[in-house]
Parts: sequence; structure tokens; C-alpha cells
Amino acid sequence: MAESAPFDWLCTELESRTDLSLLQARGTVRLALKASGLDAATVRAEELAVVLERVLPNELATRGVDDSEGLTTSLASQIRAMSFAGEGAEAPDRVFERLGG
Repeated sequence: MAESAPFDWLCTELESRTDLSLLQARGTVRLALKASGLDAATVRAEELAVVLERVLPNELATRGVDDSEGLTTSLASQIRAMSFAGEGAEAPDRVFERLGG
């Protein structure tokens, strides 16, 4: 299963800015997304920014990341300023839900 571009970006940033490996970063973000009721394959940048502000600081602090609040605030600002391919388009399943009901 392919992950969303914002998910991939965030995991790469966490790997480069912390002592977490890419695998650890991906697992940590997946846990935060699961706690938020979101999925790595479909999460959008704005949704991920909220997770960065509200859920991820505690997950990172638990894993020994220094200044997790500052890091996640910075990453949330960055991700909000970025544009990712396909983010403007409505997902096919959402179109069908809207049309069917």
C-alpha cells in the first residue's frame, strides 16, 4: 500500500531531524495517525499538521526526542505551506460517497 506524499515527507523530515531511523519515524507517525483515526495512505497535509500539533509531540517525547513541541510546531508550519500533488483533487471514494448519498 502506498502512503500519501505528506506522510512520506514527514517521516523523512523526522529521520533527518531526530535520532529516529526511517522505520522508527514511520512507525511513530503511523501510531499517531491511528490514534487520530487517520490512515497513512490517505492523510492530507492539513490533517497531518493537526496531528503534528496535538498527538505527535507526546509520541516523540516518549521516544526520547528533545524539544518535541518545538520540532512538531516547526514541521506543522512547513507542511501547511507546502503543496502536494493530488491534494486539491477529491479522492475517488469520497466522490462516490457524495454521489451515493
